[in-house]
Amino acid sequence: MTAREDFIARFGGVFEHSPFIAERAYDSGMIFVPLTAKGVHEAMVSVFRQASREERLGVLRAHPDLAGKLAIAGELTEDSRNEQAGAGLDRLTPQEHARFTELNTAYTEKFGFPFIIAVKGLDKHEILEAFERRIHNSPEQEFETAAAQVERIASLRLAALLPEG
Repeated sequence: MTAREDFIARFGGVFEHSPFIAERAYDSGMIFVPLTAKGVHEAMVSVFRQASREERLGVLRAHPDLAGKLAIAGELTEDSRNEQAGAGLDRLTPQEHARFTELNTAYTEKFGFPFIIAVKGLDKHEILEAFERRIHNSPEQEFETAAAQVERIASLRLAALLPEG
């Protein structure tokens, strides 16, 4: 396996189901050894921000609904499953699950992508509060908020894989 292939295999999932971010970061020459969470994050965020709006929208759409169908079916990526479980989203009451489902549907209909929030350090109540607040944002405001959350999720995932440096 080449260094490029190894990098993509290791970091291609940092931006949910969007290995093109890792590919472009590596190909751009912005990746330096020794790898650090900060350095790799900066390179990948630069690629994400330079991607076309359609590509960025694709990254947003690659994220699963919180406590949604994929979670119930056990089809989340390992990172997403661990993140949602850490926030207690795998242990919702029937009423909480119904509220998340209702909000997921309304949010996706309004914005065209799922609600995205970096759940690490948050509990289900804080996530629900953010959901209920953000659903009132304008489409452009929410696109930027969701993109910022994607970048935060990537940072947290990289911090788990690499030294901070």
